Amino acid sequence: MQVQEQVSLKHLNTLNLNAIASHYVQINQPNDVIAALDFAEQHQLNVLVLSGGSNVLLPQQIQALIVHLNIQGIDVVTQDADTVTVKVGAGQVWHDFVLYSTQQQWFGLQNLALIPGLVGASPVQNIGAYGVEAGEFIDSVQVYDRKLKQFDSIPAQACHFAYRHSIFKDDPDRYIIVSVTFKLLKKADLRLNYGDLKQAVGDELNAENLQNQVILIRQSKLPDPKEFPNVGSFFKNPILSQAEFDKITQQFPNIPHYPQPNSNVKVAAGWLIDQTGWKGKQLGPVGMFHKQALVLVNYADAALTDVKNTYQAVQSDVKQKFSIQLEPEPVLYSEHGLIQAHSG
Repeated sequence: MQVQEQVSLKHLNTLNLNAIASHYVQINQPNDVIAALDFAEQHQLNVLVLSGGSNVLLPQQIQALIVHLNIQGIDVVTQDADTVTVKVGAGQVWHDFVLYSTQQQWFGLQNLALIPGLVGASPVQNIGAYGVEAGEFIDSVQVYDRKLKQFDSIPAQACHFAYRHSIFKDDPDRYIIVSVTFKLLKKADLRLNYGDLKQAVGDELNAENLQNQVILIRQSKLPDPKEFPNVGSFFKNPILSQAEFDKITQQFPNIPHYPQPNSNVKVAAGWLIDQTGWKGKQLGPVGMFHKQALVLVNYADAALTDVKNTYQAVQSDVKQKFSIQLEPEPVLYSEHGLIQAHSG
């Protein structure tokens, strides 16, 4: 394990924000985590765990130890006639793992193809798309528990997975995820809840075609971070009570929506943003993508302040028009490597 100083993180965050870390270390095996934490304690540094950088907002200077997870490996743990359980290193690229699972005829994750980031980040916000969430197929999460100072395996039911949420968001400084164990199906159970996906799949009802159509749809709507730096969907889809939803539909009857448990209703954040005129609109070097209003793009050499100015302006306009407060998805960090609350 080698700690480096004054390291640029620009190529390690998909929004391509200029960020310089005072200290940086790459973690290639679980035991490196202990050594990295010991270094941080000796030098009185906060620890910022960085995965694929696809869901973070970083300041220009970070006085902290950046722990960059690069633990690899996909190993079959056990299997039976219906399922296969596989343990995947936190540093494995998520999309590559999804493609590999399909090649192996392991099913369940096809709807989640082309989501950016690494496997280790998938449980944190319980990534989801097209009616599927990663938490449905997670068996357990292997972590280093900084409170108990030991490695542990947390079963899925104890992770409290919910929409874009888990215990890892509730207590972000406690756990460092080193691997994730998935329980996948040996027989495909296609999820075609979303209209555009069902139409795209058509009559060719197999997992390979489903995965390919998800990739094509995402490519048609979402910009490649290498061409247009972004973090994917920037805002969460708001979940409203039935009463709140009924009130909004009196004025906006065509609002896209999806039923949720407990009589709640999820509405499309992208539609809300589009209706306020932000689709394709820029504020300085940052704007909302012209093909998908939910995606915030760094069009030039933007700093974190530019990103804040734009997303807070979007929040303000949506709040004024719909009385809905949009909540950003990416995690905002301070100059000391600590998670900050979004304002706006």
